[in-house]
Amino acid sequence: MKIGTLSMIIATLNESPQESRVAITPNAVKQYEKMGLSVLCETNAGKASGFSDKDYLAVGAKIALTRKELWHEADILVCVNEPSPADLQGLKPGTLVIAPIDNDEQSPLLQWACKHSIALFSMNLIPRISRAQNMDSLSSQANLAGYRAVLEGVAHFNRAIPMMMTAAGMIHPAKILVLGAGVAGLQAIATAKRLGAVIYAFDVRRVAKEQVESLGAEFIEVSDGEDNETSGGYAREMSDEYKQKQAELIDEYAKLADIVICTALIPGRKAPVLLTKATVDGMKAGSVIVDLATSRGGNCEVSKKDEVIKHGDVTVVGFSNMAGLISTTASELYATNVVNLLRLLTEKGETLNFNPEDEIIKQALLTNEGKHMPFLTSKESGNA
Repeated sequence: MKIGTLSMIIATLNESPQESRVAITPNAVKQYEKMGLSVLCETNAGKASGFSDKDYLAVGAKIALTRKELWHEADILVCVNEPSPADLQGLKPGTLVIAPIDNDEQSPLLQWACKHSIALFSMNLIPRISRAQNMDSLSSQANLAGYRAVLEGVAHFNRAIPMMMTAAGMIHPAKILVLGAGVAGLQAIATAKRLGAVIYAFDVRRVAKEQVESLGAEFIEVSDGEDNETSGGYAREMSDEYKQKQAELIDEYAKLADIVICTALIPGRKAPVLLTKATVDGMKAGSVIVDLATSRGGNCEVSKKDEVIKHGDVTVVGFSNMAGLISTTASELYATNVVNLLRLLTEKGETLNFNPEDEIIKQALLTNEGKHMPFLTSKESGNA
């Protein structure tokens, strides 16, 4: 399948104030120019990430003062967030939209895209295979989220983190519990270790144990022999008996912890509740919960999206866009992921094309030429 020629224009939106990141950075502009793609940015698109319109103009991009102008010119649109149909009104048929999009045939966006012949490519559905690692924005953003989550937890914790020997006495190290040892969880462990904390980590996948222990954390697990990993490396749905044992284990360690970092996010599905209200009620006064899953309901039953609340004497941090708090770095990584994807889509040289036999395109292309692409027939869960 082909869309146009490589004299095409790739564009990005100003997604603020809801979003501090930008999908094309000045460094990415240079890469697109080498690929033969012209870049058009909505005015102030990168301002919240520290990139001015002058920075984009200096590397050869053009600035669209109105969204109408951008719609008229764009052949490819790149977004950090899933856009709504209202955001895309006026986009010309045949445009390719690249964004983190869920594969839900009933979603208004997919239905609108089919009706208006808009191609949708999901950054969320790029498979975690070796040759797609440099395109994996879920991993790049989760890495930053895990790092920042620990810093947020520490900022709200009114005690020192590492063990300290002082003339006034010894300060004991803080205990940090990390729920989920995916990309975000492993980075949270590494960050907490560098700060000197004692770390416990939980994951339903056996393979995570070696990774957790290699970073210096203690792996806690439900000892029932049940293997909860799919062939794709994600966590699968667990039995009711396992869930009960899991709840008891997490309750025990959460009550010992000073900081709990929740990282279990399931693309396209509601996040699993790992910390119940009853567990939070039993946690130590002054302890902190950082919930990275609030965009999908939260891992903690009492957390609130994009709010910091007090539940009794426990602070609960519910920022849904943790990577966006490091917007410059997060934008650079996301933009690079998209550049690497576009290299795949332009590897033939003169045309932008979708190879239906390519595993990456097969899994992540959602709509094209007015049709929903039926490649994904099931969804697998995983940790951020």
